[in-house]
Amino acid sequence: MSRRIGLALGGGGARGLAHLHALQAFDELGLRPAAIAGTSIGAIYAAAYASGLTAAELRAHTAAQLRNRGEVFAKLMKARVGRLADLFGSGSRNPVLVDAEAMLASFLPEGMAETFETAATPLSVVATDFFAKAEIVFRDGPLLPAVAASAAIPGLFRPVVHRGRTLIDGAMTNPLPFDVFDDVDAVIAIDVTGGPVMEAARMPNAFEATLGALQIMQAAIVAGKLERRAPTAVIRPRVEAITLLDFLKTTAVLRASEGARDEVKRAVEAALAG
Repeated sequence: MSRRIGLALGGGGARGLAHLHALQAFDELGLRPAAIAGTSIGAIYAAAYASGLTAAELRAHTAAQLRNRGEVFAKLMKARVGRLADLFGSGSRNPVLVDAEAMLASFLPEGMAETFETAATPLSVVATDFFAKAEIVFRDGPLLPAVAASAAIPGLFRPVVHRGRTLIDGAMTNPLPFDVFDDVDAVIAIDVTGGPVMEAARMPNAFEATLGALQIMQAAIVAGKLERRAPTAVIRPRVEAITLLDFLKTTAVLRASEGARDEVKRAVEAALAG
């Protein structure tokens, strides 16, 4: 009997474009994970792959969606949740914030499953309950709100209300969800939080400092999780030089992280060998 492998795709913004290499590794081996889990950008790719789309299809779709800067910003502007006047009011209608569900609906490829139950591969999506301050794992029901919640980076996206919970980015509590599987023999985890950046000292602007702080927090959470319990293999694509929002640098991200594909293949083959 073949060993069951779980694939965990972590959060990291644009660094998560490197997940395409992990998915391609499985396709080139002629295998599919027995189960897949994702957080944030990892949840987006996990949901699409679990729906039955191939890595090649997802790579082509990603490149097409992010090729035109003007079209990308037009979609983001259309998904804004408020007006400039709302900036001085209360609540979450800040004009800078984006509706995560509307944004995802405009970017996701055709062929996505509508529910977890209709996905081709068992899927787990991690989000964070803002008020409970707790990790939430979705495995059933509609796919879009769960994935949107998982990717709702604070300060960029409006929280998603789903099943009576106010939800934000899953990376706030579990940036690398290798510990959410129930019935697998091995887990391959793709960590795209990124390592230290070695460059000349430079003062980050306010926006860079905020996003950078989120990435530092996520890396610390992952390090703590790995000290307590490690998956079968952790693959870290080379994405240190990529920032959270470098989505318009698709080619550069994929080129820099290309070595991860062979690393994943070796990890999968070793896991299958037991």
